Amino acid sequence: MSFYQPERHVSGPSYSEGFKMVATILTTVLTVYGISVAWRFPMLSFGVGVKALLALAGIMLGVSYYWFLRARTTIDASGIRQSWVYDKYVSWDQVRSAKMIGIPYLSWLFPPRMVVRTGNAFMTFNGGTPEVLIEFAKISLAFQAKK
Repeated sequence: MSFYQPERHVSGPSYSEGFKMVATILTTVLTVYGISVAWRFPMLSFGVGVKALLALAGIMLGVSYYWFLRARTTIDASGIRQSWVYDKYVSWDQVRSAKMIGIPYLSWLFPPRMVVRTGNAFMTFNGGTPEVLIEFAKISLAFQAKK
């Protein structure tokens, strides 16, 4: 038997439009800078390790950017789920406490996050829409009232 059950199924992007815009700008700047470095330096004369490191850094940048744009957070009767490179999932019967945390004065870029405690572990879930953030607030209040 779980303590909390949401009133309805809520799903939305994990990251806000402002965060996606900043991520797009930073990814573009880093990509252009990486290309300019590759043109200015003799990349073929570097060792295999340096080439592999640069290639993997570019791949990591691309994968991270892709998932910043596509990640979704879902809150339903079974629990909280967030898609990313690897999906995060917590069922309601595993949740021991839940709290929203945020960065003061930067909520337009970094909306508050839901930190969920499950036994000895913590999981953080991001919400990029008002509907998801409102449900996060309801969850946080419900678990504060439980204490």
